[in-house]
Amino acid sequence: MNRIQQKLPHLLATVFIGWLAIHSTTVSAVDSSIPSTRELPDWLQNSVVYEIFPRNFSREGDLNAITARLDELNDLGVNILWLMPIHPTGEKMKKGSIGSPFAVRDYYAINPDYGTTNDFKRLIGEAHKRNMKVIMEIVAGQTSWDSVLMEHPGFYLHDTNGVIIPPDPAWTDVAGLNYANPDVRRYMIGMMNYWLKDYGVDGFRCDVSPTVPVDFWEEARTELEKINSQVIILADAGAKPALLDKAFDVDSSWALVSMLDTVMSSVEPAYYIKESWEHTYQQFPKGALHLRFSDSHDETRAVARYGMDGALAAQVLMLTLDGVPLFYNGMEVGDATESTDPALFEKMPVFWHPGGRPPLRDIYRDLIKLRKQYPAFYNGDVLWLQNTAPGEIVSFLRQDAKDEFLVLINLSSRRVTGSVELPDEKGFEPVNITRMTKPVDTLLPDFSLAGYGWLICHRPVSK
Repeated sequence: MNRIQQKLPHLLATVFIGWLAIHSTTVSAVDSSIPSTRELPDWLQNSVVYEIFPRNFSREGDLNAITARLDELNDLGVNILWLMPIHPTGEKMKKGSIGSPFAVRDYYAINPDYGTTNDFKRLIGEAHKRNMKVIMEIVAGQTSWDSVLMEHPGFYLHDTNGVIIPPDPAWTDVAGLNYANPDVRRYMIGMMNYWLKDYGVDGFRCDVSPTVPVDFWEEARTELEKINSQVIILADAGAKPALLDKAFDVDSSWALVSMLDTVMSSVEPAYYIKESWEHTYQQFPKGALHLRFSDSHDETRAVARYGMDGALAAQVLMLTLDGVPLFYNGMEVGDATESTDPALFEKMPVFWHPGGRPPLRDIYRDLIKLRKQYPAFYNGDVLWLQNTAPGEIVSFLRQDAKDEFLVLINLSSRRVTGSVELPDEKGFEPVNITRMTKPVDTLLPDFSLAGYGWLICHRPVSK
């Protein structure tokens, strides 16, 4: 769902986290004693998600064009494909010339512009051959105004005059579903079972999950696990720990993304990234997984917000932190095509061969490979380190019993020289990243990083 209407809560969260940065004590990643109530599969923690907007992923705008690029995506290293809604889009009260994919007309159908049921089955089958999983987006909170469900008025939210209303007054192109009605719950669970059982999808990403009661999601998960015990369910939510208690595997780290925006805009210092991370860590059960992203359909493209080098630095942060990294619709080539509004409502395809870009695909491929090769990145601790330039530089260790990785990222546009506080700097060597020049002027604990520069160093843990 378009988050233009949701910016105010994110700004308030940013102010609150800023207050915490001044008034709260820091919490180490290993101090939490809150138990996690869900066991997550090991492979999920080592996954990389790729979000696809089928309409704009290619000029064809269909499922077959996605299938044609599976080898490229597999080579990049992603192993979970998240498809934005593939259902027919509503015409009544639509936004733009085409309408939003989040205004769903029929949950049991595929948008004819995207292809056929056989095209979808082929996409899933070919992805599975490459050991890639496919999750589809479910918009459970609302439908289009011309939905097939409109023949059941009791399925919808009504105002005091008995008129059907949207779940949010600003979402004029959709009508809100009423989960106080048991028939709505049965219908939606049956629909999810259908895609899981008949098509072999591996799970779901649930749009604006908090607009639907938590107990529905918990009930849905119980039923879905009867079909696939390894079903993946992603929550479009932040700061909602209850969703990860029993229902969802991963949520969206919106607070961190909002904080990253303010830091990259030079509104707040870089150390607020650490404060945001620690605040979230305090909120959630131990072992909770968060989707780490700098680009998505809800945001203006990262290359537009941060510039090319800044967008790379932001994604390096997401690839080296804990959680599950996300890529979006052509960001691996530095695509700058519009996202959010107007791209949600129009045809604005990815331009796959832009000029004047750094070798982003090669860089991201190496970073994903590094992440998957070393469990320190997905199972290890995050140890934040102090440095002498906290306004511009984030510094942390990713470590487990075998390996330590030092990560330094300059989130400003100017060169920064300083030093990082390391108990012992001996043995760290820069990691080789394709077509990235090794720093010649860095001798730890000192560093000198160009604007939006970054450095990853590795050393094995001494026995």
